[in-house]
Amino acid sequence: MTTDASDAVEMRNALLRLRRGTGLPIAFGGLLEAGQQMRITELSGTATHALRSLVVTSGTGLGGKTVALSRPCVVTDYSASRQISHEYDAPVAAEGLRSVLAVPVVVRHRVRGVLYGALRTALPLGGRMLDAAVEAARDVERALVVRDEAGTLVAGAGPGWEQVREAHAALRALAGRIADPELRAELLGACALLTAESAGPTAECGGPVRVRLAPREVDVLACVAAGATNAVAADRLGVTPETVKGYLRSAMRKLRARTRGEAVVAARRAGWLP
Repeated sequence: MTTDASDAVEMRNALLRLRRGTGLPIAFGGLLEAGQQMRITELSGTATHALRSLVVTSGTGLGGKTVALSRPCVVTDYSASRQISHEYDAPVAAEGLRSVLAVPVVVRHRVRGVLYGALRTALPLGGRMLDAAVEAARDVERALVVRDEAGTLVAGAGPGWEQVREAHAALRALAGRIADPELRAELLGACALLTAESAGPTAECGGPVRVRLAPREVDVLACVAAGATNAVAADRLGVTPETVKGYLRSAMRKLRARTRGEAVVAARRAGWLP
């Protein structure tokens, strides 16, 4: 596994959130590259480059222990701690780190990376500080889940359009539950690649501007296209069945459709659905 540019950006943002949430002046981290090895690629607040590109193996040091146990680990004085092995004492000492916490990034029960926060003094780290670090790791996990789902969707487009349509509906429903606006926009952008939506608001051959549908109207139509009832669509989208009916009626009116089926066909022709 290699770390691409989007993963690097997400890691950098997570380190900034970790520093803001914990008050720790130093943060760093990386994703697993191959097997059980992780490379530290992102640094925030460090004074040297001693930790950059450091390869950490599962079970070794604080981060390796976190990978092996798949849970947060903390030491109050890194170089003197008896809870970890000491393969990485030299770069840690070069940066002057004493108290360090490490939290795993876990996706589908598999550790994908580690975020660290640190102090240059030996003080206990825990409680709310550890909770904030864990929340920063959860942000990375959500981003990786979205990217994995989008990659699976694109890779699996070959078997048939029904699978694509079901995955499109599932991803749009997932986007509605994501609080991070940048991550939500990225997921919706991936959904748009599966439709004519990315081509812009005009119809083919210089035709008129497409019918404009609200995002939730598209979400409901995507569920309907995948065979969901109003109740199932409501459950997926986290709204009431009456709300689903309202969005569906509005979409049908805009698309000049008399039935749910006609609305789906019209939305596909307009480029809103795959």
